[in-house]
Amino acid sequence: MPAPGNPSVGTVMLDCTDIDTAVSFWTQLLGIEEATRFPGYVWLTAMPDGGPALAFQQVPEPKTVKNRMHLDLTVDDRAAFTARVLELGGARVAEHEVSGFHWSVLADPEGNEFCVVERSAG
Repeated sequence: MPAPGNPSVGTVMLDCTDIDTAVSFWTQLLGIEEATRFPGYVWLTAMPDGGPALAFQQVPEPKTVKNRMHLDLTVDDRAAFTARVLELGGARVAEHEVSGFHWSVLADPEGNEFCVVERSAG
């Protein structure tokens, strides 16, 4: 537990123009559920591994440039996970490799990028 006064990351908030599409994509992809909803805001249940929760705030403008912050997801099978992202309406942005370390850059239906790496890779 952090010492008093030391912050911890409890929630990662993502902007979106279509909150229902964003919530549907991420709940299906991560196998979690909607926890709380207020007009223009939705919080999801915590991730099973104890990581921060995701939440969404509806904004009027679409994403126009590369994310300045993004999620890094660790999975057992990067190819299968990528296929699931595409099936749910996401997109493949890029594939990278540095010194034998491979990762995929994907995007949700709103264009928010996130990286995916296999557990055994790092």
